[in-house]
Amino acid sequence: MTVSKSIAITGASGQLGRMIVADVLRLAPEAHVIGVVRNPGAARDLSDRGIELRAAHYEDAASVAAAFAGADKVLLISSSEAKQRTRLHRHVIDAAKAVGVELLAYTSILHADANPMALAVEHRETEALIRSSGLPFVFLRNGWYTENHTAGLAAALRRGTILGAAGDGRVSAAARADFAAASAVVLASDADQAGSVYELAGDSAYTLTELAAEIARQSGRPIVYKDLSEADYKAALQADGLPEEFAALYAESDVKAAQGALLDGRQQLSALIGRPTTTMAQSVAAALALVPSIAWRAS
Repeated sequence: MTVSKSIAITGASGQLGRMIVADVLRLAPEAHVIGVVRNPGAARDLSDRGIELRAAHYEDAASVAAAFAGADKVLLISSSEAKQRTRLHRHVIDAAKAVGVELLAYTSILHADANPMALAVEHRETEALIRSSGLPFVFLRNGWYTENHTAGLAAALRRGTILGAAGDGRVSAAARADFAAASAVVLASDADQAGSVYELAGDSAYTLTELAAEIARQSGRPIVYKDLSEADYKAALQADGLPEEFAALYAESDVKAAQGALLDGRQQLSALIGRPTTTMAQSVAAALALVPSIAWRAS
C-alpha cells in the first residue's frame, strides 16, 4: 500500500497541512516527511514528531526549490492569498519541475474545470500550469469544508440566525479532516496516481436552512436561516470582521452554491479514504463543543 518516499508538504503548519502531516505519518511511518513552512520556529511540534522542517515562501522561488531538494512527491496546498495564487503557485510548480519530483499533487476546488465561482478561476489557472509543466500530477479537487459554515457558530447563536446568500442550494460539504485524509492517502500510496483527478465532496448535501435546523436541534436554541442578497451578505461578513476581498469571495460563492456549484454526488472522497465522510450533524456537534462561553444548551 505504501512506499518509503520523501514527501514534501507545503503549508505544513496550517490547519489543513497539520492534519495531512499527521495522516501521512500514520499511513506511511517509513516515509521521510518534509514540512515546508514559512517559519520553522512556529512549527516545532511538527519537528518533535520527526518532520524535517524547511523554510520557504511561495513568493521566493529559490527558497521553494531548496525546500524541495530530494523530494519524491510534493503536495502543493493552495495559497490563501486571493488574486495572487496563480503567480505564487507558478513558483512552486517551477521549483518542483527543477527538482524533478515524481509526483506533484495540488489541492484544487470541486469541479475546477467548470465551477462558475470566482474562487475557481485561480485554481483552474493553476491546474493549467501544472498540466503544461509536464510533471506527473494529481488534482485533489476539494469541495466545501463544513467548517466554512460552522466557524461562525458563536455569532449565529448570539443573533439566532445563520446568514447567507445560498437560497435553497445544496452543498456537498465534508470536514476539513476528511479532505486531509484524502491527500494523505494519495501521498502515501504506491499506486501510480499520475493524471488522476479526484472530485472530493461529502457523501450527503444540505441547505443552509437544514444546517440552521440542525444547530437548533442540538443547541436547543431558536436558530433560523436568513437568506440575503449577495451585497447584503458581503456587508454582513465585513461587519463580522472579514476583510472586504474575502467577504466578496464568500458572498459570491454562496450565490453560485445556490446554482449547484458545490454539489456532487459521486462520493469519491469516501471511496478514497475508505470510510463515510463526516456528517453535517457531527460537524455541528464538534463546533458546539468549541463554544463553551455561550450558554447554548437547552435548559
